[in-house]
Amino acid sequence: MASNLSLSLLSIVAEEALLLSLPPENTLIAGVDEVGRGALFGPVVAAAVVFPPAAAVQLRQLGVKDSKQLTPKRRAALVPLIHNLAIAYQVRYASVREIDRLNILQASLLAMKRAVVRLSVQPGFCLIDGPQPIPGLALPQQPTVKGDQNLHAIAAASILAKVWRDELMVRLSRKYPDYDLAANKGYGSPRHRLALQQLGPSPYHRLSFRPCQSPGIEKPARQVKQENFPLPIGSFPAEVVPTPQWPTDGNL
Repeated sequence: MASNLSLSLLSIVAEEALLLSLPPENTLIAGVDEVGRGALFGPVVAAAVVFPPAAAVQLRQLGVKDSKQLTPKRRAALVPLIHNLAIAYQVRYASVREIDRLNILQASLLAMKRAVVRLSVQPGFCLIDGPQPIPGLALPQQPTVKGDQNLHAIAAASILAKVWRDELMVRLSRKYPDYDLAANKGYGSPRHRLALQQLGPSPYHRLSFRPCQSPGIEKPARQVKQENFPLPIGSFPAEVVPTPQWPTDGNL
């Protein structure tokens, strides 16, 4: 318990030190994160959330932290609380075709860029999870290793992206039941890998990932037009998606 408390205090100190080093108090700060980078199936999803300057304390009080450290039930409960506190938020993705064409790192950065540029209120500064800046982003940004563990704005973005992607995987599991997507959320569980060996990849598997390259099994032809994934019902209000069709394959 004492060790966990010490880590928590160190995280708070690190966050406050970083926030103090940022631009003036009235600067709106966006947390940006992605989920699904290591999955074998489906898009990589990113969220960007804009908060008022003093939001870190409120996010801390709500129990916002890295989505991987929360139960699915707790993540879902935090989504409306984050919405209420946020000035603006957006969820976007990069498609499986983009992952295979660009590589997963570049596709992840593309998804994050899409989330930021589609915000209804543009922030003055972006806190990015990970060591890489977002290429071509016309806003000041600070990449932060383990940002989702140490910065509440990034942790909030990780929660929105995680809930969105998990619900997408549950819906797609009905179309592709053999891969156990509802349980593994597209990641390489033993049952998922076994299905890949026995059945080969679906049109939404990442063919650039080695486990999806089953020897002796013909790879599926990509659809002429990649399916656009609508917003999961019940998770986010309609304003998160300005149009019924989301951008794919490089269109911002």
